[in-house]
Amino acid sequence: YSEYDFNDIKALNDLIHWRDPKKSGVVFGVSMLLLLSLAAFSVISVVSYLLLALLCVTITFRIYKSVVQAVQKSGEGHPFKCMIDKDVSIPPETFRKHVDCSLTYINRALKQMSRLFLVEDLIDSLKLAVAMWLFTYVGAVFNGITILILADILLFATPPIYEKNKTQIDQFIDVVRTQVNTTIAKLQEKLPGAVKRSKTE
Repeated sequence: YSEYDFNDIKALNDLIHWRDPKKSGVVFGVSMLLLLSLAAFSVISVVSYLLLALLCVTITFRIYKSVVQAVQKSGEGHPFKCMIDKDVSIPPETFRKHVDCSLTYINRALKQMSRLFLVEDLIDSLKLAVAMWLFTYVGAVFNGITILILADILLFATPPIYEKNKTQIDQFIDVVRTQVNTTIAKLQEKLPGAVKRSKTE
């Protein structure tokens, strides 16, 4: 990972661990409001309402400042002049950095999907099959937006809970991991064509 990636990971980690409660609260509130809006309205409606609300605020503020300047006979000028003059263009270096980073993840995902669907390792492919089978039941109960809402809640709720109960949770995870590894090892011994994992993996 580059220094740029580590900075992004650290910023996300601080956000979901509520290092700055105000910032985390705003992000969580906005994300939940957006997801709940998408659950009730179409994407086009939500985007249109958001842009309309933003325009209403900026137009109202612009008219208000114009009236105040006319009454006071001041020459302050356009209230958003500093923002209008600000360069909002994306530097080519930043764009290329994002593209390169995205391409790395895409290629990694494509390689992994190829490995799983072409059954390079029988156990890993069976894990994927079981996961997809379970997701068919999840999809039958929840729609995509509901799953995203639950994921958003878990993303911001799980890290603080884990920090407060780290010891007990780690012990439970170790027990579960041991049971899963034991079961997988037994399956690898019985299933023909399963790739034996080396100790370094």
